[in-house]
Amino acid sequence: MSTNPHFQGVRACVFDAYGTLFDVHSAIGRHRQRLGDSATQVSNLWRSKQLEYTWLRSLMERHADFWQVTSDALDYALDSFGIDDVELMNDLMKSYLRLDCYPEVPGTLRRLKVIGLQTAILSNGSPVMLDAAVTNSGLEGLVDRTFSVEEVGIYKPAPQVYRLASERLGLAAGEIAFLSANAWDIAGAANFGFRAVWINRFDQQWERLPFGPAFELKSLAELPVLFEA
Repeated sequence: MSTNPHFQGVRACVFDAYGTLFDVHSAIGRHRQRLGDSATQVSNLWRSKQLEYTWLRSLMERHADFWQVTSDALDYALDSFGIDDVELMNDLMKSYLRLDCYPEVPGTLRRLKVIGLQTAILSNGSPVMLDAAVTNSGLEGLVDRTFSVEEVGIYKPAPQVYRLASERLGLAAGEIAFLSANAWDIAGAANFGFRAVWINRFDQQWERLPFGPAFELKSLAELPVLFEA
C-alpha cells in the first residue's frame, strides 16, 4: 500500500479527536463577544484543565466521563476570571457538541479511504460527544469506527486505551498509524507500538518524554502523501 518504509504494513489510520480533527477553541469562538477580552485566556485554561483532570482522575482511579470533566474544567476557567453566568456556561457546553473540524479533515479522510485504509477515532470523548462531533462536522461515512475511553474507564495515555483500538480493529499495533496534535498522546501511542504521527499545528516543542513520533507534520493534509509515496 505504501512504499514509505515507516508505513509499510499499515492498514488503518486512527485519529485523536479533540485538537486533531476538531478545533477545541471553536466552542469559545462562537461566544467570543460575550466573554470579551478574556475569551482566549478562558479557552486556553478550559482546555488545560480539561486535560489535567483526565490525568488526575486516571491516577486517582476516580473516573468520570469526558462531558463531566469538560464541565468541571469550564466551571474552573469561568470562576478564575470572575464570570458567574449559568446561561453562558450552558451555551458553551452545547457548543462543545458542535465543534468545527479543521478545514483539511474531510478531504484527508476521503483520500485515505481511496487509498484503501481503514479510518477510526480513538478519543477521551464520551460516545454521545463523539457522535455529535462527527455528525455536526459532516464526517459520517468518512470515519469507519469510533472508540471512546468509556469502554475501558481510564483516559489516555494509559496503554489500555490504545489497546482498545488495536483489539476492536483486529490489527497489531504496528499495523496502525495513530494521528494526534497532542504530543503527550503521541508519546503514549508510540509507547504502545503504534506508528505515531504528530500533527504539530502550532509549531510547539516536543515534550521531554520518551517514544517520539515517526513523523511530524504541520497539517493532516500532508498525511496521504506518506502513503502515496
